[in-house]
Amino acid sequence: MCQGECVECAKIGCMPATRDMELLFRALADRTRLQLLNLMGKDEVCVCYFVEVLRIPQPKISRHLAYLRRAGIVGARREGKWMHYRIIQPKDPSAAQVLKNTQDWLKNDREMQRDRSRLVRMCCVKVPAHLTAAPKPPRIIAEI
Repeated sequence: MCQGECVECAKIGCMPATRDMELLFRALADRTRLQLLNLMGKDEVCVCYFVEVLRIPQPKISRHLAYLRRAGIVGARREGKWMHYRIIQPKDPSAAQVLKNTQDWLKNDREMQRDRSRLVRMCCVKVPAHLTAAPKPPRIIAEI
C-alpha cells in the first residue's frame, strides 16, 4: 500500500509525500508559529500587528511566517509597504484536517485567546500611534 512516498503519488497528489506532512508537523510544533496561526484565524493580518501583539522582533516573525509558507499553510500578499498573511487550506485532505484540528484547539486555548483579544483591542479599539496607517484586518473589525 502506498504511503504517499512513490513518485507517481507525489505527482498526482493522491496522498501527501511523507516529507510534506513532516514539514507540516514541524511547522505546527513551534509555539510562535501557533501564535501566528491563532492571530490570523480567518483574517488577513499585517506583520506589524504580529510584532505588536506578540512583542517579538519583526525579523523573527518573518522567519516564522516563511516557515509556515514553506509548509503550505500560509499565503502572503504585499500592499505597498505592508505585508499581509493569511491561512490557506492545504489541498491534501489529511493535511487540511490536521490544520483544522489545530485551529479548533487554538480557539479553545486561554492563552491563545488572550493574544487574539489583544489583537482585536490593538487594531480596533486602542491603535498605537505608529500603527494608525496600518491596514486593519476586515473580519476583526466586524467582531467589534
